[in-house]
Parts: sequence; structure tokens; C-alpha cells
Amino acid sequence: MEFAYIPSPSRGVLHLGPIPLRGYAFCIIIGVFVAVWLGNRRWIARGGRPGTVADIAVWAVPFGLVGGRLYHVITDYQLYFSEGQDWVDAFKIWEGGLGIWGAIAFGAVGAWIGCRSRGVPLPAWADALAPGIALAQAIGRWGNWFNQELYGRETDLPWALHITSSTDGRVPGYYHPTFLYESLWCIGVAVLVIWADRRFKLGHGRAFALYVAAYCAGRFWIEAMRVDEAHHFLGMRLNEWTSIVVFLLAVLYIVLSARFRPGREEVVEPGASDGDTDDDGAAVKLDKKSEDEDSEEKDSETKVSEGKKSDAGKSEAKTSGAEKSEAEKEAVKKETAEVDSDSSEPETDDSSSSVEVKDEEAESAKKV
Repeated sequence: MEFAYIPSPSRGVLHLGPIPLRGYAFCIIIGVFVAVWLGNRRWIARGGRPGTVADIAVWAVPFGLVGGRLYHVITDYQLYFSEGQDWVDAFKIWEGGLGIWGAIAFGAVGAWIGCRSRGVPLPAWADALAPGIALAQAIGRWGNWFNQELYGRETDLPWALHITSSTDGRVPGYYHPTFLYESLWCIGVAVLVIWADRRFKLGHGRAFALYVAAYCAGRFWIEAMRVDEAHHFLGMRLNEWTSIVVFLLAVLYIVLSARFRPGREEVVEPGASDGDTDDDGAAVKLDKKSEDEDSEEKDSETKVSEGKKSDAGKSEAKTSGAEKSEAEKEAVKKETAEVDSDSSEPETDDSSSSVEVKDEEAESAKKV
């Protein structure tokens, strides 16, 4: 019976002359660029200097690739060191085979070296990069699609993966696309970490620990669906046990870190200033500049309005002062007029009294 399915590419490599272009390698490279880009934006938002994430990634990425390959070779050693196998194939990383556990562990060592050289705390850098790592994994899993690997049990679901290759023990057929399940799960993990970091202000490595815990939760059930060869312990695949252990350690770290070091780092990179410019930094600086210009315009408008009010107040004060001075002048004139009138009346009385005295003196003289 015909049904819908996801086709597999006929080949995972294209040759541009003598140069092979491998889909697996392209997915890894694109994932790294996305992780660094997003990590840089988050680092700047936390107060870091543009370019710091990329400088530290120069150390972390090579260490991560080596660690991821080592984990894969050690846990699947039978693919390279058993009878009939060529041990040289262990170095052919382009053919697939990277263990995320080894990549994160060794990548952390490289990141620690880079952080020490820049004088920044490793947990803060890991928090900024955490959702970017999840997106890098989501993109990198499509490299497994190019190589027709990491698929699950047979199924007739409409999104079944059609395997056409018969090399390395593959059996053509229709299987669960576990690479797709993990890719979608990693996208969800990235969204979860970004949301939780904004909502709860995660710091001191807790955003990275949340990414690890969430990824392990998905990897556990996806790993149980895979049918490729793997070591088993107590009825479960080795990576299932690894997912359980790492999940518990990540949750324990979140609890203890929140208790002993709550909040988020106030300074993630000593010496970082607003003067540092970059593509993202310039945008931040322009935003601040526009905000400053807006505030300056508002201040100038406020000053102008206050100046107008003060001028109006002064003019009113001058007008009232002038009116008051005129009223005072009129009051002074009235007072002086009253004083003059009062002073004139006594003078007439004195003159009349003096005339009477003179008359009396004249009469007395006559009598004498």
C-alpha cells in the first residue's frame, strides 16, 4: 500500500571538481554560525562586549568536535576496532558520528580556556550560548538525514523516513525519523530556555543547566526508538542511562545554584562599555542615542515652556508693579494734599489770634 513518507537524499555529498561538498559538514557549520550569532546577541544584552562569544567559540568548537568524535568512537568502538573494520575510519568525521555528551564536555574545557583568556565567567557565557547550542543541534541533526542514519523502528506513519541505502548493515524500508524528532525537540528546548531566562532572570549557569535537562528529557525517549547498534545495560541503551544521569545532575545544579547564588550576574565582562561597537552593538548604541536625543528634546521643550511661563510671570509682575506704583503715587498725592490743607487751617487761626492780641495791647496802652 502506498503512503506518504519523507524521502532520503540519493547521496550526501556533491563534488565541486575535486572538492567534496558534504551535507553533514554543512549542517554542522551552519549550526555553529547560528549558535555564535544568537549567543552574541544574548551576550550583548547581558552587558558583554561584542565579539567575545566568537572569540571564546574559537576555543570551544574545535574542542567540542574532538570530544564528540571521541565519545562516539569509544562508545561504538566495535564499528572501528572489531574484526574486519578499518581503524582509520575513526578519523572520518565527515561520515557522521558525533556524541553530544562528549561534545559538550570537551567544548566546556575549550570554553573555559577562552573565558580565562578574556576574563569572563564561564557560567555567564554558557547561559548566553545555551539556546544557540540547542538550535545548532537542531540544524546538525539534518546531517544525519543526508547520511541516512539515526532512524527508529519501522512504521507506516505518513511522516515515515524512507531509507534506500543498504550499506553498513542498513535495511531499506520506512522508519521513524528520529533525527527529525530530535531536531524539533531541540527547537522547543531553545524556545523554552529563552522564555525561562526572560521570565525568571536565570544566571550563574542555570539557563545552560535548563537546556541540558530539557534536552536529556527528550533524548531519553527518542533514544529508546532507535534501532541502530548500541551497547545495552540493564535492558536500556547506554545513551538512555547517560540521559538519566545528566538530567539529574542538571536539575540538582539548578536547585543548588538558585539557593546559594540567586539572581543574575550584574557584570558579565569587566571593562565592557557602551563605546564598543559592532553590528549588534551599533544597533544598541543607536537605540540609546535615539533615547538620549528624545530625552534632550523633551528637556529642551520643558525648559522653553518654563522660560515662557517665567517671562509671562515677570511681565505680569512688572504690570502689577507699575499699577501698584501708580496707585501708591496717587495715595501719596492725596496724603500730601490733606496734610497741606490741615497745615493751612492753623495758620489762619494764629493770624487772627495775633490780631486780637495786638488790639488788646493797643487798648491797654490807651488806658495808661
